Amino acid sequence: MSLISCLSPPPGFRRMTTNGVNGHGSRFLKPGIYAPIPTFFGDNEDLDLDSFSAHVVRVATAGVGPLIAGSMGEAHHLSHSERVALITTARKALDSKGFFDVPLIVGTGAGSTRETLKLTVEAANVGADFAIVIASGYFAGAIAGNKQALKSFWKEVSEKSPIPVMIYNYPGASGGIDLDSDLITELAKECPNICGVKLTCGNVGKLTRIAIAVSEADFDVQYPRKNSHAPFLVLGGFIDFLTPSAYANAHGAITGLGNVAPYAVAELFRLTRAAREDLSILPAAQHLQGIIARADYTIAKASIAGTKYLLEELYGYGGAPRRPLPPIDPSAGQALWEHPHTQDLVRLERELSGKAKSL
Repeated sequence: MSLISCLSPPPGFRRMTTNGVNGHGSRFLKPGIYAPIPTFFGDNEDLDLDSFSAHVVRVATAGVGPLIAGSMGEAHHLSHSERVALITTARKALDSKGFFDVPLIVGTGAGSTRETLKLTVEAANVGADFAIVIASGYFAGAIAGNKQALKSFWKEVSEKSPIPVMIYNYPGASGGIDLDSDLITELAKECPNICGVKLTCGNVGKLTRIAIAVSEADFDVQYPRKNSHAPFLVLGGFIDFLTPSAYANAHGAITGLGNVAPYAVAELFRLTRAAREDLSILPAAQHLQGIIARADYTIAKASIAGTKYLLEELYGYGGAPRRPLPPIDPSAGQALWEHPHTQDLVRLERELSGKAKSL
């Protein structure tokens, strides 16, 4: 049993067991914490679906939602058929453990609009509930400063997608393309099938401006979503500013740290939300935020390879990234594991997971 159920539906919602195209709209996209799940590989770099299944269930059990084939999942290194295999496997793993209501967010960004749409349809056909889409950075020099081109990309994808689409703003993975708050707010208003934004630019001011715009009292009336189960969420791409972002009306985070310490990040979300109603809880949230922010800063610098190294230490699976992305040097990996920020997080995670399992 998890400490929180931030991804469960509201009271009175009837559980649906369908997925794929027949299940679209049956699962809610809710404020909370989501983890971009790594893609695990065997020695020959084939998909390790057993480890992947186990990890998807692990994070869901802690109350953290899975995001498949994102940057942490090395989407750029995956074929269409491999993405389909991951989505199918994740949905089967969740359903087998009773997590019928946990939605699957799936990365479907590709090199062109055409390819992105093809991937999005394929993902929807095998169980994806929501897509998250990044703009390709290959021709960033031509489109980064072209507002109309960027706007047209997400408008076309969202209009033609069979499932709601989330904007993924990550300059580091898209050739420096960095959407500003005005453009994202315009897309939120003009595209009813867009269900939110992930801000891996780390710009708290941008997050604040967008969150305020979409939380205005009349936003839902003036700009209703195509799918009522998919509101426009404003999510940070890191968790080191989760507590302050909550007071700016943001909705949570999609964070790689959710793979390493899912119980800890879920508890931080719970405390932060509770502190908005009861300020006496705020010191506890701030204390937890400090531990998690330090760990996020330290672990994020080691990127995908570092996260996989930590998962190997914690759970016995992780392995190396797919080439040409190199594995972390063993000495650097050990230093990361032994770092005080990492060990503080590990102790916290073990304490919280132990409490949850005793309930």
